[in-house]
Amino acid sequence: MWTYDKFLEYPVKIKTPNPEMAKIIITQYGGPDGELGASLRYLSQRFSMITPEAIATCNDIGTEELAHLEMVGSMVRQLMKCATLEEIQKGGMSGYYADHGRGIYPVSASGVPFTAAGFQSKGDPIVDLTENLAAEQKARATYEYLINMADDPDVIEPLKFLREREVVHYQRFGEALRIVQDHLQQPHLFIMHKPV
Repeated sequence: MWTYDKFLEYPVKIKTPNPEMAKIIITQYGGPDGELGASLRYLSQRFSMITPEAIATCNDIGTEELAHLEMVGSMVRQLMKCATLEEIQKGGMSGYYADHGRGIYPVSASGVPFTAAGFQSKGDPIVDLTENLAAEQKARATYEYLINMADDPDVIEPLKFLREREVVHYQRFGEALRIVQDHLQQPHLFIMHKPV
């Protein structure tokens, strides 16, 4: 169903190790408002959408969130890859390093492992699309907070790209919500055929 292009949606080329930044950016990998949860949320909700546009929106954005997950994982990896053990300890990543080395593992900035309990797939298109609007705003805010804490342009630019995509996703979910609301207000006419 999907095709995979073997390049990032936006280039990530971080030259300077920074475990302290990796510790907070990883929240967008496996944290409460991160890309893994967003992707699973939207790809799960698409099954109960009632218009082709809403199905496509959940499918398209859920798939793009996987691309964002790849970008965030690349950022964390590049921030950790060449860091010394002293930098890892100073950056507050000792516990993470003890459990995962320099590997990528879905956790929040505070170290809480990813759980699907943080998102919902209710089966009601209005409820799910409304939740998605809130989810995109929370992700946008998180990217803004990360940008505020960053000082490396190699880190800031991919974060800005990801923040902009959250705004676009919010707009697309708003459009899908309007289409679903309009659909639910239309009378559903069924033509009954009489047996001959």
